[in-house]
Amino acid sequence: MYKLIRETSHIFNTEDAPLISQLSCMNKVKSFTHLKEEERIKIEVLLNQGFSFGSIARTLKRPVSTISREIKRNGPQHYRAARAHYCTRLRHRQKRKHTVFDQEMKDFIQLRLRSKRWSPELISAMGRECRVDFISTEWIYHWIWKTKFSQARKDKPYRHLYEYLRHASRRRKRGRKRHMRGNIIDRKWIEQRPTVVDQRKRQGDLEADIILGKDRQPGLLVALDRSSRKTWIRKLKIKNTNYVINKLAGICTQIGNVKTITLDNDQSFAEHYRLNRIGIETFFTHPYSSQEKGSVENRIGIIRMSFPKQTDFRKVNDEQVRQVQKLINKRPLRMFNYNCPNEIHIS
Repeated sequence: MYKLIRETSHIFNTEDAPLISQLSCMNKVKSFTHLKEEERIKIEVLLNQGFSFGSIARTLKRPVSTISREIKRNGPQHYRAARAHYCTRLRHRQKRKHTVFDQEMKDFIQLRLRSKRWSPELISAMGRECRVDFISTEWIYHWIWKTKFSQARKDKPYRHLYEYLRHASRRRKRGRKRHMRGNIIDRKWIEQRPTVVDQRKRQGDLEADIILGKDRQPGLLVALDRSSRKTWIRKLKIKNTNYVINKLAGICTQIGNVKTITLDNDQSFAEHYRLNRIGIETFFTHPYSSQEKGSVENRIGIIRMSFPKQTDFRKVNDEQVRQVQKLINKRPLRMFNYNCPNEIHIS
């Protein structure tokens, strides 16, 4: 439905004339309901019994014109309810539907993106100054990215609109689309973790994560005790889940009496259930919630001082990794009255 709005000349220029000139007011019409299949069956029965159109209309509490039109349209010679209902549904499917996102809107969006470099959010807001049914920001984004990859002839004129977006080179992840990273079976979320782990009063509750190197190649496996903040670092040659879990199990064996490990959703931890078999409970943070294992993230930030991003870990040997581990575990912490993790942790 279109609606006349106050004068918007301070927003829209002469190129907006086609959009504004087509706006019109429409009076609200009285609502009605279509005949149901049960009502058509009653019409058929009453007609066979010789009832007039007026009598049928009174029985069904419908206007006489509705009954007359129904019979003339679907069977003036011999009315059949089943066929009338089928034909009505067929006409409804074949009739021309109202298009919400019409050519007028497409031209308006294209003009604003190309000439004024407006954002989809701004285009949607300004479009509603003229048309109350103007599409949303999300719809504009969806249409722009759809046309980029579409091979349809109708989308060809709009195929390069994405280049006028602020972040043209990066497509945002939108909607609830299925990810292709695989699945982690028997996963327990962090809210299922025992409350004693949150209190940090006992040792043996670990957090673990992986540091990647240049070109997202495997770098380091980092494990940290939540209570003492003592850190264990192992160099990774590959990110294979069997290899990573073996490394993590080796750290747990060295520590002894490990009770829980909190991990993220990296596929390298997909075989976490192997740790369950040796008495260690595993829990996972929610996607994109690194703060739920903030202690190990903090340690990774310190490790990055020695191994910054884009480090080629193929050139890093195990002795260098051990030296960084020693430095971190001898680093005084204010939370422990400036004692270091090595002094707090009881082996």
